[in-house]
Amino acid sequence: MQISLVLIWLAICAAQDARQRRISNALTLGVGALALVWLLATGSTWLGADAGQGGWACLIALLLTLPGYFMGRMGAGDVKLMTALGLATNGIFVLGAFIGAGVASVLWLLLAPKVWPHMAQGLRAHLRHLAPDKSKKLPFAPFVWVGVVLSLYWIT
Repeated sequence: MQISLVLIWLAICAAQDARQRRISNALTLGVGALALVWLLATGSTWLGADAGQGGWACLIALLLTLPGYFMGRMGAGDVKLMTALGLATNGIFVLGAFIGAGVASVLWLLLAPKVWPHMAQGLRAHLRHLAPDKSKKLPFAPFVWVGVVLSLYWIT
């Protein structure tokens, strides 16, 4: 499968997380199950990596997200999102997404107080959970999407 499907799926997850501060199980578990079935049936991930690489990517995603979940910094949807991403891609893709998400969230924390007041009111209403004064626990999926987009240059 093409990277475009992964990007569309991540964009839908990001939009839902930014609006509702949660990601539905249909998006995370559903895609994770489809990726696992594809992996077992074809012996490769959606992006064409070997099944072993998909398994390692899933393990990497769990190792990177479960500590954040247990410390209360990430939600269960974030863990499921990254795990499904691992099953669908490979370890380098997951690392790129995670590192890119970290960079994007730090940039957002630095720039949001300056940018937020100048954004259109309707856009701020849709992205209200990304407001700089809301909390320090921001939705993770929008930053994963940005991280993937930013890291695609190095991954592909």
